[in-house]
Amino acid sequence: MRILGIETSCDETSAAVLSGPCIVLSSVVSSQLEHLEYGGVVPELAARAHLRQLAPIVQIALDEAGLVLDDIEAVAATQGPGLIGALLVGFGFAHAMAWARGLPFAAVNHLEGHLLSPLLTDADFEPPFLGLIVSGGHTELIHSPGWHSYESLGSTLDDAVGEAFDKVAILLGLGYPGGPIIDRVAAAGRADAWAFPRARLGPGSLDFSFSGLKTAVRVAVERRRVDRSLAPGSPLPASDQADLAASFQAAAVGALVARLEQAVTTRPVSRVVVAGGVAANRALRAQARALCDRLGVRLHLPPLHYCGDNAAMIAAAGARRLEAGASWPLSVAPVADFGQLPL
Repeated sequence: MRILGIETSCDETSAAVLSGPCIVLSSVVSSQLEHLEYGGVVPELAARAHLRQLAPIVQIALDEAGLVLDDIEAVAATQGPGLIGALLVGFGFAHAMAWARGLPFAAVNHLEGHLLSPLLTDADFEPPFLGLIVSGGHTELIHSPGWHSYESLGSTLDDAVGEAFDKVAILLGLGYPGGPIIDRVAAAGRADAWAFPRARLGPGSLDFSFSGLKTAVRVAVERRRVDRSLAPGSPLPASDQADLAASFQAAAVGALVARLEQAVTTRPVSRVVVAGGVAANRALRAQARALCDRLGVRLHLPPLHYCGDNAAMIAAAGARRLEAGASWPLSVAPVADFGQLPL
């Protein structure tokens, strides 16, 4: 099955063509730069950019795959969660294409796309597994005992970890997006320079909380300005930025890995998936590898180009669903809220 995947849940316009769920023929991602000056994604700008970019991106994906539209046998698109305006663009485009050409259509949960992203590089990947999804919008621990069967073990009670990275980067005066910037700046800092808190949510809890950590960084930044006799809002020296970034990253990644270890001990599995934009963080990748090596568990870490939002993972998840016999009514529509779109 040659399947076209489309992803427009946030600020990445992406199209990909796969042969079945495991063979990537092309994968194209266009990142929107319009949001950099605002320090975050502006939903209206994101939707308008998708409108401009989607058709050319789809054509590029077809060209790179060496195919024409008549060669496509199925279409998959992100149904949600995400920004509703952005979702409407990609979902409507894909759904209309499938309906007009009489092709099977798959409405894909964005989180399932991340969870099944190991299919893109490992055709032998299969459940059961534990999945840790870490991104700007989600921090979720999920147990999958079988194909398309999911149990939520824990989630964030406030900020997603990627959102915390973005906000801390702004507090430090480093800019947006925060994840790659903090990863880079932290390499020059000391992770033990500041003892930032790691939330404890009660015995047995697998939930996460990052709001207290973010507040602790804000207080530390203000204290450092006072110590340095700097005016409010003025930039910190690069050495202070590096130490604060490294200490924040150590606390955030430490909380993620601690919960992951706790989950593996309560739901023993032989495979662990760490996916989502924050899975590109070097400290998280290193610590997740060390943990899984110590526990004797196989770790599936997507390559960096499949960590962020991409249509290849949507096509893979859609192909897997269609091969399992799933179908969707013509009335299917995009859904912004994760809580209204269960896995």
